[in-house]
Amino acid sequence: MEKRSSDNRKKREPKSSGLNSKKILIGIVTIFVVMLTGIGCGFLTASINTKPNLTDDIRPPASSQIYDINGTLITTVHSAENRVPVTISKIPKNLQNAFIAVEDARFYEHSGVDPKGILRAVWANISNNGVAEGGSTITQQLAKNAYLTQERTLKRKVQEVFLALQLERQYTKQEILELYLNQIYFGQGAYGVQAAAQTYFGKNVEDLTLPECAMLAGIPKSPNYYSPLNNLAAATERKNLVLDQMEKYSYLNGPATAKAKKEEINIVKKSKKDEATPAPYFIDYVTQQLIDKYGADAVYKDGLKIYTTIDLDMQKAAEAAMKELPNYRVDENGIQQPQGALVAIEPHTGYIKAMVGGRGTDQFNRATMAERQPGSAFKPFVFVAALENNMGPGTIIEDSPITIGSWSPHNYERTFSGKVTLRQVAEHSMNVPTVKLAQELGIDKPIYYAQEMGISTLVLEGAKNDRNLATALGGLTKGVTPLEMASAYGTFANRGVHTPPISIIKVLDRNGKVLEQATLKEKSVISEKSAYLLTDMLKGVITRGTGTGANIGRPAAGKTGTTDDTKDAWFVGYTPDLVAAVWIGNDSSGTLNGMTGGLTPATIWRLFMQKALASIPAKDFVKPNGIAVDNTILEIDNEKDKPVKELTDKEKAEKAKLEKEKADKAKLDSKTKTKMDANQNGTDQPVAPAPAAPEPTNPNAVGKGKN
Repeated sequence: MEKRSSDNRKKREPKSSGLNSKKILIGIVTIFVVMLTGIGCGFLTASINTKPNLTDDIRPPASSQIYDINGTLITTVHSAENRVPVTISKIPKNLQNAFIAVEDARFYEHSGVDPKGILRAVWANISNNGVAEGGSTITQQLAKNAYLTQERTLKRKVQEVFLALQLERQYTKQEILELYLNQIYFGQGAYGVQAAAQTYFGKNVEDLTLPECAMLAGIPKSPNYYSPLNNLAAATERKNLVLDQMEKYSYLNGPATAKAKKEEINIVKKSKKDEATPAPYFIDYVTQQLIDKYGADAVYKDGLKIYTTIDLDMQKAAEAAMKELPNYRVDENGIQQPQGALVAIEPHTGYIKAMVGGRGTDQFNRATMAERQPGSAFKPFVFVAALENNMGPGTIIEDSPITIGSWSPHNYERTFSGKVTLRQVAEHSMNVPTVKLAQELGIDKPIYYAQEMGISTLVLEGAKNDRNLATALGGLTKGVTPLEMASAYGTFANRGVHTPPISIIKVLDRNGKVLEQATLKEKSVISEKSAYLLTDMLKGVITRGTGTGANIGRPAAGKTGTTDDTKDAWFVGYTPDLVAAVWIGNDSSGTLNGMTGGLTPATIWRLFMQKALASIPAKDFVKPNGIAVDNTILEIDNEKDKPVKELTDKEKAEKAKLEKEKADKAKLDSKTKTKMDANQNGTDQPVAPAPAAPEPTNPNAVGKGKN
């Protein structure tokens, strides 16, 4: 019996030992978890209860410094803070409601953090493959702007959330709203709604009208872009969006919204820019990029060192060339018209080397913000689509009448030349063959290449869009900016590789820490062969076509562009080392008195390029291995929509003879006596207006195609 008990104990001992091991393991894991939790809680507590850097309380504000490509100081950026706090009782209810409607519709419902808003923002950002919507509440924005930096880290976001919750515990909703409206930045050095009301409307905040309240509420999203002093069109569009939001959340009814949208707003006179500051438009452009990323306080008070791509020698050449702008009239805002813009980019790097956004008498940067009709400067996207589809400079297109719906495009001379080569179409900017070429290819192909080369303003959906043949002649729903046109043409100069424009090379904080460093982002869009063949065709524009006024005595290629109503005139051209876009036009109504892209724009381009490239040895474009410039004639039969056979030398001679006879007869029969002397005056080609019809669908596309 005793032996059996002893045996049983021996049998149970291993089981007891196993249980003890498990208990020990569980104990170790528990201790480890507790330690991790403690460490995490300690980190979280530190994040919540401490500021990112205690020295922020004692270090004085420092101006930021902006340098050019050679390390030369251009200017210092600082802000004499313009802030006049006001009580919530003086802030109009319309202004309060406008901010809530557009920034935080559930402001009165949440406790500082809005989970529904965060989920909505996450979904919107996933749907748009990027940051399309923010999830921060007004309380979170106040916490960030008042107490934290603009860095995008998890720690900062945690701090923001807990500070927001703390603010909600200590202050009422009205007190939070008052603090917020006195804290936010509105551009032009104005902090808070009172300073903003004085800056933009010349009145106290309590005197603002409903439309003024809506416009003011729209500015903080991007203070430079939506500033009515910089971009009245964008500010107006944003104001209307705020009004729609107010109606959506029942702060306004339909009639009140409609009335407010129509009501005129008087903006205070724009101050003249400081002519002593080099590259003022470029400085504004860079400053806004930094504010969008780091916040106004960081730019104006944290002593950043910003190294940019601008070349001061090229900038001076650009500003000198732009003095060739004619003086036609002074508009209702006291601004001399026409205005103009010039952007120069190094095609291999995307570095912006020079930028002029106007005459320097206002703050609207036309180089980056003005969306204007490009006219025939858009045609190279059609030509390159043809080259990518196995056509060549010698491809034949029939220059004969064509009607699309009720639209009948025509050439400058109101005559037709029969069969012409693609090279001739490019050099003399022929409209009808370009339309036929786009019809043969399908307009989506030129649109695709334009977008891949950086044109972001094309409209592809909706009742009014750019998917129609008038786009081939540069008749667009919105238009294009000089910056994006220069960037797109840079693809041709860079052997078919597009490099997005870059303005900032490096940013350092006051302690020398690198905050950002530019990296080269290249994308191959077209083949090297197509880029070279197009360049060879566009060289002819300068040597014997519509752009002879741009001849700089070294290998260069380019394209003129003029709208049929002569409201916009362009010359965009390039060498292997530099691409530049020049635009001239009136800010609002008015024509250019017959100016074409081959005249003043080409002259400005030539004057700029000659000075900008004076120290750079001339060189030709590199011909890809195994490529010969092929002028073999290949016909396009538009009726059959297919290429036909190559012609023999005898057939070419016979066709040339017939074409000459046909052209001579057409000239005799033509009622239009105007003639184009492309080699002397560079006159562009217009296209006839197209009435409302299935093609084109875009009213801005009507009559846009001079070159």
